[in-house]
Amino acid sequence: MAKKQVYRAEKLEPNNQIAVMISNVYEDNVNYQGCLQVIHENDPDLILLLETNHIWAKETESLDKEYPFQVKVPIDNTYGMLLFSKFKLHEISVNYLVEEEIPSIFCQVELPSRQRVQVFAVHPTPPVPNENPRSTERDKELLLVAKKAEKLDMPVIVIGDLNDVAWSYTTELFLKTSQLLDPRRGRGFYNTFHAKMPLMQFPLDHAFISADFKLISLKKLDNFDSDHFPIFVKVQYEKQAEEEQEDNQLEQTKADEELAEEKIHADT
Repeated sequence: MAKKQVYRAEKLEPNNQIAVMISNVYEDNVNYQGCLQVIHENDPDLILLLETNHIWAKETESLDKEYPFQVKVPIDNTYGMLLFSKFKLHEISVNYLVEEEIPSIFCQVELPSRQRVQVFAVHPTPPVPNENPRSTERDKELLLVAKKAEKLDMPVIVIGDLNDVAWSYTTELFLKTSQLLDPRRGRGFYNTFHAKMPLMQFPLDHAFISADFKLISLKKLDNFDSDHFPIFVKVQYEKQAEEEQEDNQLEQTKADEELAEEKIHADT
């Protein structure tokens, strides 16, 4: 029922397209072949696998040939990340923005047209009852990325398991601060978690994009024994799209700006 934030691409330009798959694999999941099958069936250009430990890194090495550019940060704490790309990567950095054992990956992906796209891959910690009931760390990491995205004069994609639903106030604040768009809006919930609880599912895995992208495809993929469904989004960079879609960006008020700064500087 909501208005679409991202318009559909009408004139296709293959050299300016990128297909992205985001999947929280569930660290204890041993269905590695199921994961590889979903990847091969959907043929993304960029893959982000989350909750990937050293075993997952070993079991997905077969991707290295088809995806010659990688950033691998396997960690045995449910916050490991593996990024695979068919396209050349530049300006790669692994960052620990808020917590010393929670990585994020920043890089620039070079499209076939040679246009570069800034990618932020994130997996902030969720608020957990009886352990860490506050959302301070998650909010801080998301808003730090939002501020970085807003300052860039180039296309941006933020991907990951954000541990937050698409309609939350924090996600709204993220979109207002970053000036990114949600291709899901106006199209459906695309609930990704919990894959094994049909009556209790929420959209936690996201791809937010700058206004100079238009949408080609958005879909939830088959589950391979994880507690998350993978999400797939294919977008096309169009320089003029920013002007066409600028009215779809959420307006940031002074109160929003002050709240974002407060959350960024909160003690964790």
